[in-house]
Parts: sequence; C-alpha cells; structure tokens
Amino acid sequence: MSTPLADTTNPDLGLLYAVNGLAKHAPTWLDHLVSWIGEYGILLGLGMLGLVGWLQARRRPDAPVAVAGLLWVPLSVAIAELANLPIAAIVNRPRPFVDHTGLTVLVQGKEGTHSFVSDHSTMSMGVAVALFLVNRRLGWIAGGLALLQGFCRMFMGVHYPTDVIGGYALAAAVVLLLAPIAMAVLVPLCHALSRTAVAPLIRASGKSAGPRGGGRSGRRRGRERGSARAGEQRPESDLAA
Repeated sequence: MSTPLADTTNPDLGLLYAVNGLAKHAPTWLDHLVSWIGEYGILLGLGMLGLVGWLQARRRPDAPVAVAGLLWVPLSVAIAELANLPIAAIVNRPRPFVDHTGLTVLVQGKEGTHSFVSDHSTMSMGVAVALFLVNRRLGWIAGGLALLQGFCRMFMGVHYPTDVIGGYALAAAVVLLLAPIAMAVLVPLCHALSRTAVAPLIRASGKSAGPRGGGRSGRRRGRERGSARAGEQRPESDLAA
C-alpha cells in the first residue's frame, strides 16, 4: 500500500511530469545517453574528481590534513547510504511510475525498490559537499554534477523531485555534522601513515618537512616561511580540520 508521501500532488508531481516529459519528445539515442549518465556516468565522473583531488592534496604543504579530508569523501558517502536504509524502509515510498501513469521509464528493474530518498542523489551530493571542504574548485564542479544527477533521475522517471532533495539534504547533513569527528580521527591517522612505508599515498615525493639545522639554512627557511605566509593569502582551498 502506498504511504501518504506517495500521494504526491503539485508541485512535486507536476515538476516530475514536466522533466520526464522531455524524454517523450527526445530522440532514442538521447534517452539512452541520459540513462547511462544518470545511472553510471556521473558517479564515474565524481570518482575521477576524487582522484584528481587526491593527487593535488598530496602536493599541498598540509598534505596529511588534505588527504584526510579526501578520505572523508568516500567514508561520508558510505555513512549517508547506511543512514538511508532505515529512512527508506520507514517511509516506504514506491517509485513514481507505480502510482502514476503516463511516465516514461528509461531504466528497468526499479519496481520493487524504494523511491525516497534517491541513492544516486545522496551519493553525488555527499561527494560534492565533502570534496568542497578540501578543494573548492573541485567541489563546485562536483556540485554541478550532483544537480545534473537529480535532473537525470527525474528525466528517467524513477524519482520524485522530493526524493532528490531528500538525498541532497541527507548527504549534506551527514558530511557537515560528522566532519569534525571524522577529521579528529583521520588527521592523526594520515600524519602517522606519512611516516610509514605508505607515505607516498599521503605526501608526494619531495614534499618533506624540510631540512634540519641552523645558521644560513635556518635564515633561509625563515625567508621561505615569510614567502609562504604571503602566498597563503590566496589559498587554493579551505579545509576545516
């Protein structure tokens, strides 16, 4: 039996029909392309952004802290997906095409699964928010992909707009609320790993803490630190650690 949440009226259902209606008038190849992008392509793109973020984080002066932030990306997504399991079971909202006719469904095998909240939207926004905490440029790109993900899920006819919004909200809440706790654990862990055999995964070669000693080398380091402080006025990204 459908729950009250499934008896959706405008604007939720109206927006779904409007977006999904585009699929009816689109050529078949475009429907297939959007289906692949919405099911797999965006998630693969987000994974590539995470890889780029890791490569850049290893070259930062605060590499262990930045890499710790990158580790929080997949961990936060996993936690958000686990949190979604009881939510989906409690709400028990069927897919929109189960209760409403006239929708063009571009993917099969979704009949017996829950609609609220959207797993794909949760994963994509989780990556975007967590990545934004480490690298704002990559975070903005990931955010754009997350919004595209929500559009694709409605275009495919498998989610209501509120399913998508619910996934966004769940992901953002998990990432931001648990980030301080996660970083309190991950930062010391990455600092410890940077002194082991897996150090290249944490810090790029050549990015050491600097030579020891005094005299001229100490004065040289002092000048270098002064230059570094001036450069820090325009950081590439902000990481809440």
